[in-house]
Amino acid sequence: MSTAKAQATAAGEAITLNPAEAVRRRFRRWWQSRLPRTDTMLLTQGNVYILPTRAGFMFGLTLLVLLLASINYQLNLGYVLTFLLAGSGVMSMHLTHATLRGLTLHLKPVTPVFAGDAAVLEVVLTSPAKPRFGIGLKVAGAGDDTLGWINVPAGGQTTAHVSFVPPARGQHEVPTLSAETRFPLGLFRTWTIWRPAAQLLVYPRLERPAAPLPMARPLSGGPGPSRRSDGGEVEGVRAYRRGDPLKLVAWKKAAKALEAGGDLVSRDTSTSAQQELWLDWQNCGALPTEARLSRLTAWALAADRAGVDFGLALPGVSIAPAAGDVQRRRCLEALALWR
Repeated sequence: MSTAKAQATAAGEAITLNPAEAVRRRFRRWWQSRLPRTDTMLLTQGNVYILPTRAGFMFGLTLLVLLLASINYQLNLGYVLTFLLAGSGVMSMHLTHATLRGLTLHLKPVTPVFAGDAAVLEVVLTSPAKPRFGIGLKVAGAGDDTLGWINVPAGGQTTAHVSFVPPARGQHEVPTLSAETRFPLGLFRTWTIWRPAAQLLVYPRLERPAAPLPMARPLSGGPGPSRRSDGGEVEGVRAYRRGDPLKLVAWKKAAKALEAGGDLVSRDTSTSAQQELWLDWQNCGALPTEARLSRLTAWALAADRAGVDFGLALPGVSIAPAAGDVQRRRCLEALALWR
C-alpha cells in the first residue's frame, strides 16, 4: 500500500510540475540525501556555496557594456569607472562568502507539538570573531516569505527561530534548513544546506471542543490507597457532573483547570477512592482512528489539568493510572506513536 501511495504521489508530482521543476526537485533531494545529519555544523570553505544574484548578473552585464564603450571610444575615465566597479564587485563577493564562513549553527532540543500546530526550531548562531550581518534562515525549499533575517555580534551568539507545520502525528525528522546572506551589496548569494539530526515528536491533533471525560471505573482489586481530606474524610477527585452540589467542587483545582481551559472538578466520597479513571479506546464509540486519538489526547490533557490519576488503554498498549508530568508525557507519546 505504501509503495502504491508513493507511486501515486510521484505521478501526481510529475503532472503538476513542469519537467524542469521536477528535475530540480529530484536533484535537490538526491543532493540533500548525501549530506550528513548533525545538530551542530561549522560552516567552512567546503559547505558554503556562492552564485551571483539577478542584480549581480545585471551588474556584470553593465560592466561589460561600460568596458566595450570605453574601448570603442577610448575613454580613459570609462576604464577607471569600469575597473573601479569591477573591484567593488570582487570585494563584495569575498565579503559575502566570508559572512557565512566560520559561523557555527547549533539546533536546540525540539519541543513536541500537536498536529496542525506550528513547530518552532531554535537555532543558535555563533560568530567566533567578527560580526555577521544580514543572515537569513529558513526551511530549505520553502518560499522566501518564510525567510527571517538576523545579525550575529562579534564573539557572540544570536538565536533564530524557524517555524513549520509538521505533516501528521508521529516521529519526524527535522526538515533540512538553509542559511544564506546577500550582504553587503546584494550582488552575490551565499548559502549553505544543513540537515539536523534531531527528531520531532508530533502528538495527535486536539479535539475541539473536547468531549466530557468518561466515568471512572471501580477498582477490580477492591479499595485502593485512600486519601484523606483536612477533615479526615476519605475523598478523591473526579470530573464535575451536572447537579453536583457547590460544596463538592474542588475550587483550588477548578481554578487551575479553568485558567488552562479545562473543566470543573468535584470531590467524591469514599467511593472515589475505589475508582480509577481510564481513557479507553473503546469509550470513543465509532469514531475513525485519528478522531479517536484526538479525543484521547484532549482527555489526557483535561485529566492532567484536573490533577487526577488516569490511565490509557489502546489496542496493544496499556499505561497504568498515575498523575503528573511524566504520566502526561507517557500517554501523549503513546498516542503519537500508536500504529
